[in-house]
Amino acid sequence: MVSSDQRRRQLAREKYERQQQRRDAARRKAKRRNVIVASALAVALAAGAAAYASIGLAGGDGGTTDAAAPSPSKAADPCGKPAPGSPSKKTWKKEPEMSVDTSAAYAMKLETTCGDIGIKLDAAKAPHTVNSFSFLAGEKFFDHSKCHRLVDEGIYVLQCGDPTGTGAGTPGYTIPDENLKDPKLKGDVYPAGTVAMANRYDGKSDKTRNSGGSQFFLVYQDSKLPPNYTPFGTVTEGMDVLKKIAGAGSTPDPSTGNTAPNATVVINRATVGKS
Repeated sequence: MVSSDQRRRQLAREKYERQQQRRDAARRKAKRRNVIVASALAVALAAGAAAYASIGLAGGDGGTTDAAAPSPSKAADPCGKPAPGSPSKKTWKKEPEMSVDTSAAYAMKLETTCGDIGIKLDAAKAPHTVNSFSFLAGEKFFDHSKCHRLVDEGIYVLQCGDPTGTGAGTPGYTIPDENLKDPKLKGDVYPAGTVAMANRYDGKSDKTRNSGGSQFFLVYQDSKLPPNYTPFGTVTEGMDVLKKIAGAGSTPDPSTGNTAPNATVVINRATVGKS
C-alpha cells in the first residue's frame, strides 16, 4: 500500500516532469520561431542588398558598398598570375582636352590575368568618356590594377578601373554623364556585353551627377539598372572570360565593403586606339 507521503512525492515528481516537458516544448517552439525569423531576415537582407546594388554602382571618393550575398563556396581561381608591375598612382586636376575623333571607330583591349577582353567604344555618343579612357590608357593608368568588385546577385557586373583596388580611387577629375537615353537600355535593362561608367550619383540630388572618373563596369548578364550610368562600349571579345570570372563567385571584403571576385582579376595592360 502506497503511503500518503509516497503519493505526494509521486504527484510532485509527475508535476515536475510535466513542467519540464512544457519547458522543453516551449524551447523547441522558440528555437523554431528563431530559425524562421532568422531565415526571413536573411531573405530580407538579401533582397535589400540586391535593391541597393541596383542603384549603388559607386565609383570614386564615395567608395563602394555592396552587401550582395557571396557564393556559398569558394571555387578554384581560374585566372593566372599578374604580370610584374605596380598600379598607377597618377592623378590629374582636370579632365583631359578633347582629342578623339567622334566620327572614327575606337576599341579598347583589356589584357587580363583571366584572358583578353575586347570592347568597341562609342565615341560619337560618349565622346568625353571615350576621350578620357583613351588618355588614361595612354598614361598606363589601368595597367596592373585589380577589378575590385563582382556582383553576382540582383545585377551581374564586374567593376574595374581603380588602381587602389578599394572602390574609392579616382583619376583626380570627373567627366560628365553621357548617352543615358541610349535606345539599347530598354526597360531600364543594361544588356549583357554593355560597358558603362560607375559614378557617385545618389539617385536624388543633381549635385551628385556627372561624377564619373575612371571606374567602369562590364555587364556579363542582363541587369536591371536605372539609366544613370553612361554606356560607352560593348564587349566584342571575352564574354567567356567574364563568365569564367563570375563562375568563381565573390567574397565580401570587410576592409572596403566590396564583394571582391574570388578570381584574381588584374588588368595587366589596357590599350585604346582607332579600329
